[in-house]
Amino acid sequence: MTEQVNVLIVEDESIVAMDLSMGLELDGYHVVGIADNFTEAIDLYTNNPVDILLMDIHIHGSKDGVETATALKKIKDIPLIYLTAFTDAKTIERVKHTNPSAFLTKPYNIDNVRIAIDLAIHHFAQTKTVGQTAKVLPLHQQNLVDKNPEKEQLLQMNDYIFIKQNYRFVKFKLAEILFAESENNYVNIVTKTQKISLRLSLADMLERIQFTPLTRIHRSFAININEISSFDDQFIKIDKHEIPLGRNYKEAFFNGFNLR
Repeated sequence: MTEQVNVLIVEDESIVAMDLSMGLELDGYHVVGIADNFTEAIDLYTNNPVDILLMDIHIHGSKDGVETATALKKIKDIPLIYLTAFTDAKTIERVKHTNPSAFLTKPYNIDNVRIAIDLAIHHFAQTKTVGQTAKVLPLHQQNLVDKNPEKEQLLQMNDYIFIKQNYRFVKFKLAEILFAESENNYVNIVTKTQKISLRLSLADMLERIQFTPLTRIHRSFAININEISSFDDQFIKIDKHEIPLGRNYKEAFFNGFNLR
């Protein structure tokens, strides 16, 4: 089952915050709440699942957005996007230490926020993979998006994968995958409730997803071995699907069970 990407907005201008919230909800994101100060942000962050943090630097209270972002990322590290009118050198230097994924200057529109979220998810997933620090990315034009959109379709964060559909990312748990099937230039990811097609090769998908139970058993199939209901030397049954066991993959498949 795909899930909406959960967004927390920390913004002290109520009209701006509401307009941003409505735009994101129309795009299919779920806004878990709007905070205008440190205390509210901490409360919303700790009591809701949050995937993306949109943070203004100038907020109400004694702690500003940079201090608030620092505290929130200590609780759980997620992609951070700054939305602010402050672009001076001192501010930029301060925000670097919070490892933001993107930096969007006001005034902004919902299209640019959507691009910033795409970039944030991508760069956060990449930095988690390679263990580097995210960059501060000024975002003003759509041409800053990677020119090869096919590479951006599939991203992994912890136990979830994010798949780009139309203008937004949707997420679902890796454990929900039953199998993946190669079909011409596409790969179909199949769960109990849906099939999602991506313009990727099966080998490319397996390289991107770090999920040990997902095992290749045929040149056109990879299966989640935790979902196997039965098998013989020719077919593997998963849910209602019978999947062929390729001759070149049999030995590795059976060896995985330590059969005696």
